[in-house]
Amino acid sequence: MDTSLLLPDVTAVTTPVAPPSPVIAATAESGRQPLYRRLADHYQGAIQSGTLVAGDRMPSVRDLMRQHQVSLSTALQTLRHMEEGGWLEARPRSGYFVRQPRRQVIQPVQEPKNLMAIDPEQYVGIHEKVSKYIALRQSGAPRIDLSGMTCAPELYAVETLKQAAMRALRDRPELLTSAMPHNGNATFRQAVARRALNAGMRIDTEEVVVTHGCIEALNLALRAVAGPGDTIAVESPTYFGLLQALENLGMKALEIPTSPHTGISVEALELAVRTYGNIKAVVVVPNLQNPLGCIMPEDHKDKLVQLCEQLRLPLIEDDAYTELADGSVSPSTLKSRDRSGNVIYCVSLNKVLAPGMRLGWMNGGRWHERVKMLKFTHTRANEEWTQVTAADFIASPGYDRHLRRLRQLLKEQRERMAESIAAYFPEGTRLNVPNGGVGMWVELPVQICSQRLFELALMEGVGVSPGAIFSNSNRYGHFLRICCGHPFTRELDQALRRLGSIADSLAQQSPRQA
Repeated sequence: MDTSLLLPDVTAVTTPVAPPSPVIAATAESGRQPLYRRLADHYQGAIQSGTLVAGDRMPSVRDLMRQHQVSLSTALQTLRHMEEGGWLEARPRSGYFVRQPRRQVIQPVQEPKNLMAIDPEQYVGIHEKVSKYIALRQSGAPRIDLSGMTCAPELYAVETLKQAAMRALRDRPELLTSAMPHNGNATFRQAVARRALNAGMRIDTEEVVVTHGCIEALNLALRAVAGPGDTIAVESPTYFGLLQALENLGMKALEIPTSPHTGISVEALELAVRTYGNIKAVVVVPNLQNPLGCIMPEDHKDKLVQLCEQLRLPLIEDDAYTELADGSVSPSTLKSRDRSGNVIYCVSLNKVLAPGMRLGWMNGGRWHERVKMLKFTHTRANEEWTQVTAADFIASPGYDRHLRRLRQLLKEQRERMAESIAAYFPEGTRLNVPNGGVGMWVELPVQICSQRLFELALMEGVGVSPGAIFSNSNRYGHFLRICCGHPFTRELDQALRRLGSIADSLAQQSPRQA
């Protein structure tokens, strides 16, 4: 949001010298929180109590500074934090207004209760569970499919990509009949390297390896640092495709407890490495983790990179969603902190650019030459036409406009879906609404089997992803991942209502567990 529209003359504002406002005075409990969080909690309490209701205008930035004797930065952080949490909505040239708070009726997903990693010797293959899920979803052909993690086709820059593709063939008609560069199209590699530079990563064009999406990049990274029988630390829960890849490679997954709010537990990872002693690498999604949707705080990212560097533990970063994070500044990557080549960076453009291109890239860090050779022996080079098309769009100003529009649409869709879930799902449901991305992680009452819910919903034309496929353990049998990549329509709202009804009936059929 352009705050200059709301704050035309900040230079004229002076902060009066006065005793601290009782509203934000520190207590033993609140003193642990930043000042803007305490001020936000004060106003959230007013909304919850009914003092402020939907449609009321919030105090302006200037008023917050004067009333609570806080800085401009604190006032802005307070309003933005409340907006990100769904308490406020920003209206151009008008200010911030109270919106109907969904969190009055639904709580966030709980932190993991067990902070110990799952013993890899208890490893149970994921293929059977995932294969059953995929087969059912494909045969069911859901009318409303909320099981994937891509946006609806119309949300992408269809016409712009079409024009870029036609231009590529017009300028280079031999693209479809010439041998492909073994390491990827130079123009595409330059385009992504420049965007990486803007994000704080120094990656030379020659250090970019073009891949078939992120899953191939992850496969190459794993093969570069480990072999059959080796153990790889992963988040819990994690993307089921990673678990499949590990099983295909004959490797074992060691699941590390992962917070739905702050990401992988660095302390649990360090304990696991020192306990087992045979972990060959760790794979993480620090930004908009799949399926949790969380973004690791900056200090957590620092600690993770430092720990892996100290332990000489290869750190594989899966980056498929960073550019879909809310706000004008994307969250930082682990790779931007890498000074020794210990981070292998894997990127997908499927979610942000075009799912049909199956286009990604990676930087292998100190394993770069091995990654290049593995790519050559594994799949050879990617076809070049899509790379030239993508490079044309990525290097243009239109790409950032596309991302801004996509982020805003996704934010609106997440908010509306969250409100429907809060309204329709059974009492005791918990929900994480991430600050970006295309997915939400829903915790159902513990007695509800999400696999059964998935099967019953599919029979009625609605597709979701049951939590059991995101882990080799039995920890997530009452969780769902729901995609928010489709425009919110009456039909979508009715599908969520039906999901809630099915969940409610399952809850009533099963005895409540402690």
